[in-house]
Amino acid sequence: MKRLTLFSGHYGSGKTNIAVNFALHLKSLGFPVALADLDIVNPYFRAKDSTDELEKAGIRLICSEFANSNVDFPALPQDLYAITDDRTTHYILDVGGDERGALALGRIAPAIMEENDYEMYLVINGFRPLTPDPASAIEVMQEIEQACRIRFTGIINNSNLGRETTAQTVLSSRGYAEQTAELAGLPLVLTTVDARLYPELSGVIPDLFPLNLKEIPV
Repeated sequence: MKRLTLFSGHYGSGKTNIAVNFALHLKSLGFPVALADLDIVNPYFRAKDSTDELEKAGIRLICSEFANSNVDFPALPQDLYAITDDRTTHYILDVGGDERGALALGRIAPAIMEENDYEMYLVINGFRPLTPDPASAIEVMQEIEQACRIRFTGIINNSNLGRETTAQTVLSSRGYAEQTAELAGLPLVLTTVDARLYPELSGVIPDLFPLNLKEIPV
């Protein structure tokens, strides 16, 4: 288990849901955990929407003071450097997939690379319009790597159609995910699935990770 786990991907990839679920999973295993939201420009759904659940679990949340406000400009969390300075805690990082979000990570990239105790996962969703094929997903990966100056270490397949997702939806995405991983030269680390579908797919898809989906505020 690496001390730092970074999730990044294109807007709509579902990385925030995964980051929140993964933080809760690690906490349930007894690890000291904090979650850092580095989506520095207000997106539609962000980790701060899960503040109550995280606090109840004893997970510290690091995010911009402008999160979930009407202020819409880049603002870094004040305690950003705790991520690299506090080596007693496992940090989960939700990294914005656009250039500004990746550049925020770039502020602490040298310290992350120096410690060299991290995994950085590209979250892909083959049902989103900007990453419909492996080549498009690789293009997004390369853009993020160039901006944040950290290389990805694995791929997470989060292909879904929201609440309309069925077991067949997930199964049909396996070829897309495997081809993307092959093009990237990286392992396909996890396939995520709505927890309601987990019993149906457990044992059918390897490395399956159930998600308790967080509702997007309206």
